[in-house]
Amino acid sequence: MSDRRTLPESPYLAAAAGRKPHRIPVWFMRQAGRSLPEYRALRTQHSMMAACFNADLIAEITLQPVRRHDVDAAILFSDIVVPLRGAGVDVDIVADVGPVISAPIRTAADIDALKPLEPRGVRPVSDAVSLLVGALGDVPLIGFAGAPFTLASYLVEGGPSRNHARTKAMMLAEPACWHALMEKLTDLTIEFLRIQLDAGVDAIQVFDSWAGILSLADYRRHVLPHSARVFAALADRGVAMTHFGVGTAELLGAMSTAGAGVVGVDWRTSLVDAAGRVEAGKALQGNLDPAVLLAGWPTVERAARAVADDGRRAVDAGAGGHIFNLGHGVLPETDPGILTDLVSLVHSL
Repeated sequence: MSDRRTLPESPYLAAAAGRKPHRIPVWFMRQAGRSLPEYRALRTQHSMMAACFNADLIAEITLQPVRRHDVDAAILFSDIVVPLRGAGVDVDIVADVGPVISAPIRTAADIDALKPLEPRGVRPVSDAVSLLVGALGDVPLIGFAGAPFTLASYLVEGGPSRNHARTKAMMLAEPACWHALMEKLTDLTIEFLRIQLDAGVDAIQVFDSWAGILSLADYRRHVLPHSARVFAALADRGVAMTHFGVGTAELLGAMSTAGAGVVGVDWRTSLVDAAGRVEAGKALQGNLDPAVLLAGWPTVERAARAVADDGRRAVDAGAGGHIFNLGHGVLPETDPGILTDLVSLVHSL
């Protein structure tokens, strides 16, 4: 197990822990890749999945936005289906489609056949973390994983889905199968995050990308206990933990009880409203609309100042802190120069 780094001056870690940072911390989901020309140059030679299993490429792509934008945290370059691939699931990341599962999970026998994740299955990820801890200096490194529900949706649907109908059908009609699947995926998520923590990441984020398709009642009954087990299993590591989903306005209160100290908020919900929904003292992360970055600098500046002001009001309303971020990931069409200027602006506020 790696010795935990001490980064007392990190604005990101201070805000996540409910301390007052010396500046508003800012980083961006999907900052590692997509919009960066240096990333696109690498991807002409390597598929997405190949890059996710090459330690040198993982490290290089993770570092690119830190060098370019001066963000307050790096997030490990990876994909939420990497632990599935590491555990032997036949999954590929298809350009312009997303993760595609060759044999979707549909029966109890399919669930029984799922194997646990062994560290050797994702060895390039842990090797990359070791490289990054030395290269990042005083910039914290965020490890991440997909939440059990989002992984389950990909496995059951076979790929991205608009309505998640098969997933909901299993969840509602076959609860024994559903919870058996979620138990296995919870174990896999815990192990993937544990591997990253052992290698030296300074914080973790759990992405429940598809949780927003659920009602609050279904989320509480069928999903929350499994997500809560992820955070409970890692609570003794003493690192910042963030819980994020898209379209989760009605779920924020429940999500905030799962055990993470930071709750991510998408652009649909103001940070002040979010502060009233989550448990008191939870830090908030977000929530500039990624599409705003395509609207020109005057619009970006106005919107960014509004988010920073909203974050201050949220802290006054009881939030433990505010980490400036987008409400979802960087869009591929985004001008990297806008992101660099945005970081500079947020740091000046």
